Amino acid sequence: MDSYSDIWFNYQQVLMAIGLTIVAGLATGIGSAIAFFTKRTNAKFLSLSLGFSGGVMIYISFVEIFANSQEILIQEKGETLGQIITIAGFFTGMLVIAIIDKIVPDFENPHEIKKVEEIVPSEEYKKNKKLYRMGVLSAVAIAVHNFPEGIATYLVALQDIKLGLPIAIAIAIHNIPEGIAVSVPIYHATGSKKKAFKYSFLSGLAEPLGAIFAVLILTPFLNQVVFGFVFASVAGIMVFISIDELLPAAREYGRPHLALYGLISGMGIMAISLILL
Repeated sequence: MDSYSDIWFNYQQVLMAIGLTIVAGLATGIGSAIAFFTKRTNAKFLSLSLGFSGGVMIYISFVEIFANSQEILIQEKGETLGQIITIAGFFTGMLVIAIIDKIVPDFENPHEIKKVEEIVPSEEYKKNKKLYRMGVLSAVAIAVHNFPEGIATYLVALQDIKLGLPIAIAIAIHNIPEGIAVSVPIYHATGSKKKAFKYSFLSGLAEPLGAIFAVLILTPFLNQVVFGFVFASVAGIMVFISIDELLPAAREYGRPHLALYGLISGMGIMAISLILL
C-alpha cells in the first residue's frame, strides 16, 4: 500500500472513492421513484437484492477487510498485539453503529420494514402533520445511519477501489427501501413529489458527507496503525449493518429462502470476483 501522504495527494483516487459514496447515498432517490410510480413493492426482488447485499458485505468484511487490517497491524505491532488491536477495532465499529441505532427511536427507525402499499394512506390522511413528521424524522434517522456508512465506503475504496465498488453497490441497494420510507409519507402528507424527493435526496447526501469528513478530518491523521484499526472498525460496521438491517429486511420482504439464496449468491459472486480481479 502507498504511504498515506501519497494517498492524500492522489486526488484521482480520492475523487473516485467520494464518487462511490455519492452513488451509494443517492440511491435513496431510486426509492423515491419506486414510491411515486408503483403501487406495490416487488417483494421477491427486494428480498433477493437485500440478501445479495448482505452476502457481499459479510464476505468482504471477513475475507478481505478484516484480514487486511490484521495483516497491517501484525506487521506494525507484532503477532499478539496486532491481533488484539484488530479485534478491538472490529468490535468498536459494531459498538458505534449499535449506539447510533439505540439513539434513534423505534418509531423513526429506518430499519423498520415499510412496503409502498403499507405506507400509502387513504385520502383522509393527506396533509396530515403526523404523517409529515414521520417522513421528516425518517429522513433524519437515515441520514444519521448513512454518515458512518459513507466513511466506511470511502476508506475501503481509498485502500482498494475493487473492494469499494461492490460495497457501494451493496449499500446502494439497501438505500432503496430507505428512500421509500422517507418519500411516501411526505408525499402523501403534502401532495408534493418535489418536497418528498428533496427529503429523500438530503438523507442520502449524508453518505458523501461522511466521505468528506473522512477526507478532511481522518486522512491527515492516518498512519499504518490508525488505518489498520479504522479498517477493522469498517469491517465491524459492515457486518453489523448486514446482520441488523439487510438480512432481517430481506426475510421480511419475501420468503426466508429467497433471502438465503441472495446471501449465498452475493458471497459466491464476491468470492469469484476477488479471484478474477
